[in-house]
Amino acid sequence: MITQLKGRLVSKTPTTLVIDCGGVGYEVHISLFTYGQLSDDEQILVYTHMQVREDAHTLYGFIKPIERSVFRLLLSVSGIGANTARTMLSSMNPQEVVQAIQTDNVAAIQAVKGIGAKTAQRVIVDLRDKVTQLAGDENISITSSNTQRDEALSALSVLGYPMKQTQKIVDGLLQVEPNMSVERLIKNALNKL
Repeated sequence: MITQLKGRLVSKTPTTLVIDCGGVGYEVHISLFTYGQLSDDEQILVYTHMQVREDAHTLYGFIKPIERSVFRLLLSVSGIGANTARTMLSSMNPQEVVQAIQTDNVAAIQAVKGIGAKTAQRVIVDLRDKVTQLAGDENISITSSNTQRDEALSALSVLGYPMKQTQKIVDGLLQVEPNMSVERLIKNALNKL
């Protein structure tokens, strides 16, 4: 089992990386969360999950161990495959996935492409206890809320912008500058919408 890769970043797209490790190029499938966290450094370390099937050996890469842990938990749910788990981690960051499961937020999970109401409920029922344990192990701040983020999302929603699109933009802005004021957050988000 390949658990991590450390090497030279050859190429990156929003869905894949190619990492040169000792002359061997590994194609690694990634989420948008990992893509957004990657720096432009040539040397890279990604945590991996290797899926072996009869017709393919596929590597999935994650910038943080918590994302890999959430990915593996999602795979344990009936009806969730690797691509659906990766899509979920592209739509929501790992902390948001854990928070949605802990707060029984079926709508947030169901908003992910390819997940229906029954599957969303199954994710919550199957993983509620496991994510609580994971949160303790990984030191995730589940209950922390970002007031600026919530206010900006609320304002943009009132203005008629779709929540899914605005969440990605606002989260991206907050990753660059975590203490951005609500006014600047809304203004910068409107420039990107």
